[in-house]
Formats: sequence, structure tokens, C-alpha cells
Amino acid sequence: MALVPFPHKAPSPVPDDDLLDRDDVDGLDDDAAGKMSFLDHLDELRKRIIWAVVAVFVGVIIAFFFIGDIFNFIMKPLQAMLPPGGTLIYTDPSEAFMLNIKIALIAGLILASPAVFAQLWLFIAPGLYSHEKKWAIPFIVLSSLGFVGGAAFSHYIVFPLTWRFFASFTSDVLTFMPRVEPAFSVYLRMILAFGVVFQMPTLVLFLARMGVLTARFMIKNFKYAVLLIIIISAVVTPDGGGVSLVAMSVPLVFLYIFSILLAWAFGKKKRVGNEAV
Repeated sequence: MALVPFPHKAPSPVPDDDLLDRDDVDGLDDDAAGKMSFLDHLDELRKRIIWAVVAVFVGVIIAFFFIGDIFNFIMKPLQAMLPPGGTLIYTDPSEAFMLNIKIALIAGLILASPAVFAQLWLFIAPGLYSHEKKWAIPFIVLSSLGFVGGAAFSHYIVFPLTWRFFASFTSDVLTFMPRVEPAFSVYLRMILAFGVVFQMPTLVLFLARMGVLTARFMIKNFKYAVLLIIIISAVVTPDGGGVSLVAMSVPLVFLYIFSILLAWAFGKKKRVGNEAV
């Protein structure tokens, strides 16, 4: 009797690496974020916001112990750039008191920035694969350094240039005696704006690691990015003379170029055959 070969099932094709990354398969958690309901996401967001507010509150309390030094740190440069004999004034009885509150708030936010960014990471982490969660510490460190670095850049470079521009119109007829509240509002606005826009490298690095953004895409759309940077700078900066606009646009363009390098060096590589490109 002739032996008939036993039919066997052909092996299933291996998924394309472009469609499914092996690290992603290994990193899937049993309790995926997709199983969380909308109310679960809201509850998680509420919890993270509460902890972030608590961290800022602790930072504000610490700042109040040094409020005199912080006040002088911010106000002395403003006073130094006024014309000889010029001074900052306040006209509302509560204005100076509220100024100290605002200074403590911004100082507390800067002190608590690592904790705030940690809460942000903890909110988005459930939606990530396990190997992506390893980027928690770099994300928190880079975000905090970006925020503090942007605030420092505004304090030491951009705001003095803007303030000097405002004070340059003093003449025999006009005397520059600014109210302290509007002056600090401009200072605060620029501090926060630079702290936020200096998050660009961190955001690009994070998106590149997830495969959402590539260096090639950023290079291809460089001219549109520059246009967007100029528009954002024009909206955020307070003066119409273009001094702070240029002072903000130029470093942002360099940050964009630096972000391209980060996306190229650390971006998720696509696989063609057995090689990553």
C-alpha cells in the first residue's frame, strides 16, 4: 500500500514589521488603556490634577519663605533699566500685596515643575507600551529643564530687551513711571510663554519615539514651521516693535533644528527586511 503524505497546515505568514513592531507585541499589558472607560479617564485626570495642584501649593509655601529675595531678583533688573530717578509705582492699595502672591505662584510653579510633569506622564503612561514607559525619567527631566530654561532665557535675555525698548521713549516731555502690576503681567506672560515653547524638543523626542513624527517630515515642512513660529511669537510677545518677537523666534528656530536632530537620532526606525531605516 502506498503511503499518502499527511497534509499539514502551512505556517502562517509573519506580520510585516511595518505593521506590527515586535517590541510593541512584547510590551502589551494585560490591562491595556483601551479597557478604561471614559469615566475612568476623567477620574484619572482629576487625580493627576489634584496632585499637581498640591505640588504647586507646596512650592508656593516654600517660595513664601524667600519672597523677599525672589521679589528683589525680579524687580531689581526692572528698576535698573528705568531712566535715572525712575521708579515703579502702584496706585491700588492691594496691588503690592497681590504682586507678592503672583510672584510666589510663579516661583512655586517653577519649583514644582518636575512633580507637575511627573503627573502628566502618569496620566498618559497607561496608554503606552511597557518599553515606552521606560522614557518616564527622560521625559520628566527634559520637560523640567525645558520649562526652567525657557523661564531663565526670558528673564535674562528677552524681557530685558523688551523692557529696554519700552523705556527708550523717555524724553524731556515723557517720563516712564510704569505701574508695577502691568509690568509684572508682561514679565509673567513672557516667562510662561517661553517655559511652554521650550518644551518643543521634549515633545518632538516623545512623538519620534512613538513613530508619530519623523525627522524627514520636519525637514520637509521646515518653512511652514518657521512661519508658525513667527505667528506664535507675534501673538505671545507684548511689544509691537518686533524686539521680543525676534528674540523669541530666533531661539525657537534653533530649537526646531535641534528637535530635528533628536527625531533623527532617537526616532522609531522603520524596518525594511531585516534592516532598520
